[in-house]
Amino acid sequence: MFSFRLPLNKVIVAGPNLLFQQTRNTFILKRKWPPPLHKKNGKPSKLRARHFVYDLVEDTNVTKQPDVKVILSQFVDGVGDAGDVLTLRPTIAYRDFLMPGLAMYASPENLAKHKVDENKPKTESEYSSPYVQRTLGCLSRLVLQITMSKTQPWILEPWHVRVSFRKAGFVVPEHAITMPPVTIKGPDLSLQEKEFAVTVKVNNKEEVNVRCRIHHWATGLERLPWVPYHWKEPKEALVPEQAPVLESLPLLK
Repeated sequence: MFSFRLPLNKVIVAGPNLLFQQTRNTFILKRKWPPPLHKKNGKPSKLRARHFVYDLVEDTNVTKQPDVKVILSQFVDGVGDAGDVLTLRPTIAYRDFLMPGLAMYASPENLAKHKVDENKPKTESEYSSPYVQRTLGCLSRLVLQITMSKTQPWILEPWHVRVSFRKAGFVVPEHAITMPPVTIKGPDLSLQEKEFAVTVKVNNKEEVNVRCRIHHWATGLERLPWVPYHWKEPKEALVPEQAPVLESLPLLK
């Protein structure tokens, strides 16, 4: 049983041109019929065609590789501080940390050089998780469009906001949503040009205000015309008390 590296050409499409990049792949093979042993003081045995028939034992391309430990060389938002040791999948470690220069391999030399202690206790963070800062930033920049009927009466409830968050790609439970201090009901086309804020509590700790706007929906002739890039235009506050909060939120450019 032995292994060998097989050079293969990988085609990369770059605009109108094709680039060929060579990759090396390791296969572990075993002869199906072992060749006869060489006799002492005899002539070398000839290899027959059957001796070049192999069984595939392992293809390293489909074998799950062990996790890789890396040392952060600088602070990475939502991940950790410089000197923290992370255990990552090889592809993620190489693509997201080693290639951009955000981390280095946690080899014994690097651990000793940078005086990194793998067993040191993690410092208590003021945030409930490493990803809260990123989540708060995404929600604060969001302009949440809440689609309501233009023809049927309705009263805005937390489940409407939850569904709108889900459409925008965020899973927010109803108990984490604090509605504005007024009752919003419709249909009322005067709400189409106004905005309000809801408060979302993340992990029952951090809170963030999210900009919301009502969009009246209907079909046929009742349908309102589409306004391109409507989320970029500043709107009047539906609740005057929320005007300072809305002004403090970033607006997409």
